[in-house]
Amino acid sequence: MGEVRRATVADAAELVRLRGVFLEDGASPEPATDEWRRVAFEVLQIRLAAPDPTMVAFVVDRADRSGALAACAVGAVDCRLGGPDDPTSESGYVFNVVTDPDQRRRGYSRLCVTALLDWYRDRGIRTVDLRASPSGEPLYHSLGFGRTTYPAMRLRLPTNQVTLEH
Repeated sequence: MGEVRRATVADAAELVRLRGVFLEDGASPEPATDEWRRVAFEVLQIRLAAPDPTMVAFVVDRADRSGALAACAVGAVDCRLGGPDDPTSESGYVFNVVTDPDQRRRGYSRLCVTALLDWYRDRGIRTVDLRASPSGEPLYHSLGFGRTTYPAMRLRLPTNQVTLEH
């Protein structure tokens, strides 16, 4: 089995490539343009380089291709008001858990998500959310995730142009 490591800025292009694999697998409607790739690359470069990052990724390298990734799990820290079950203001969100199709069934996603959960624990984060695909649900259940009372909902606001705020 491969070894998991924390992603660096040098992994940004591969993380974007794996995001494309994730989208092609039907996790999301196919974007109309590739503009998302440029924006995702820029976001990763900024967020992964931050001295106290609020976005991290854990990855497994491909053994057959230097510089290529086999799998990843990305996570972000969100600041919200605490409550009785968790008085802290920070929570975690896991997303973009994906493994290249020819590298699947080797435990790479489990390694990446477990490393991400350890990172959250080290930061003192007690609540971690994610949205699971049907194929990913058994992994997340085995790691202790459970369904929540309230379903996720989404509103897409129209915009004219995607910009990044630094």
